[in-house]
Amino acid sequence: MSAEKVLAAMKAAGEPMSAGQIAEAAGIDRKEVDKAMKVLKNEEKIVSPKRCYWEPK
Repeated sequence: MSAEKVLAAMKAAGEPMSAGQIAEAAGIDRKEVDKAMKVLKNEEKIVSPKRCYWEPK
């Protein structure tokens, strides 16, 4: 699933990323990133240190 790719891309970056940056780093469509991030937010695996940027917990 794309949620694992999104989380892996975020961990590899080592800094907070926007959804667009995650899509580019993971090589997947922005809409897929948005869906995956919704799942990750619900599972409390990612947090937002500042508006529109996300990082793994």
